[in-house]
Amino acid sequence: MLLQFMMKNVLSFKEESVLDMTAVTSYKEHPCNLMEFGKKEKAVRVAAIYGANASGKSNVCFAMHLFQSIVRKSFNTIKQDSFSDNEQEVTAIQKYYKPFAFDKNKDTSEFEIIFVAENKEGNFEYKYGFEYNDTCIVSEWMYRKNFATGRTVTIYERNRNKMNFGPAVRKDCDGYKNQIPEETLVLSFFQKLKLNTTIFETVYSKIMEIYVFHSDFKEDSDFLNRTLPVIIDTHKEKLLHFLSGIDTGIKDIEYLKEGEHFLFFTYHKGKDEKNHKINLFSESDGTIKSIRLFIIMRFAILTHRTIFADELNNKLHPLLLKFIVDLFYDVDSTAQLIYTTHDTTLLDRHFFRRDQIWFVQKDEFGYSQLTSLSDFKVRSDSSFEKDYLSGVYGGIPSLHDFEMKGEK
Repeated sequence: MLLQFMMKNVLSFKEESVLDMTAVTSYKEHPCNLMEFGKKEKAVRVAAIYGANASGKSNVCFAMHLFQSIVRKSFNTIKQDSFSDNEQEVTAIQKYYKPFAFDKNKDTSEFEIIFVAENKEGNFEYKYGFEYNDTCIVSEWMYRKNFATGRTVTIYERNRNKMNFGPAVRKDCDGYKNQIPEETLVLSFFQKLKLNTTIFETVYSKIMEIYVFHSDFKEDSDFLNRTLPVIIDTHKEKLLHFLSGIDTGIKDIEYLKEGEHFLFFTYHKGKDEKNHKINLFSESDGTIKSIRLFIIMRFAILTHRTIFADELNNKLHPLLLKFIVDLFYDVDSTAQLIYTTHDTTLLDRHFFRRDQIWFVQKDEFGYSQLTSLSDFKVRSDSSFEKDYLSGVYGGIPSLHDFEMKGEK
């Protein structure tokens, strides 16, 4: 369960920006939109991020991708350009150092994540983060709070090459102090080793389980080849129920395997009362996207994962977007959805709490600012959409008069 994600000097977010998924305790609306953790603390299940084109809202998702990439790859060198024949290898922090572009002096960038994880030892809150530039890890830290005792302990703190390990991992880690390169995260280093402690594996796994995607995808046969046959074999009834619920007209779906690839077919009932077969990729972009979303969302809900979805509303009818969001209000799952959007249809007090709504606004100097609706003095019965479109909360395009004159 994600509680907070912080970024500083990353992409268009020059100043510290925090996406906070913890619920405002004084808000009483929509209790079903929340889930409990710790000692009756609560977090929101869904957060929607609104903003104008080029405001930087997509950078929230991209920042999570950068954070995950550094954690995953800082132990090894990687190709500088994965999409070319350039074989030059660089460190992860060189490749994924993306500071605010409009400053001459490139300051360090910073990430921090706070989440809840449960293991055989109990239920804990973890705080993990690091500060870096394109040459080294400047600082790194990890803390763990035990909900049963309320006590927070230091797992480790790092200041460049100086490292202080707490009692929980000191015996396992002290002997490796001088072996960790300056460009490698402590977390990445110890995740590769077989230690008695499970703390590093727990934190690493929870970060990697967060799924980030841009939902304006085209035909993705590779993704469907990997996942759709399993869904058809094990959850076909639920998939068809979903497709019926969003009015696609699909009555059945099947696949045929040809070598390493699959052919997918859907069936529609005609006026002759017979089912007629068509290739899946002859369906509309919205239908194909809906099938992929079903796979991703169902997997996330079953495995209690967090999803960052950029432009979730693209190619989706507003009612279908609501249908997708509603899937996460499941009392048996701690799955969460964070998505960016232009669609204000759901920007409504009847659907969202005030602490579920976020805005991204970019100023004249290119600085993006992430702000929650709960930061404004807004009544629970206010018209969120009307006030947003009128510019009360920011996050809308600044439009000026423009006249296109034809040439004579």
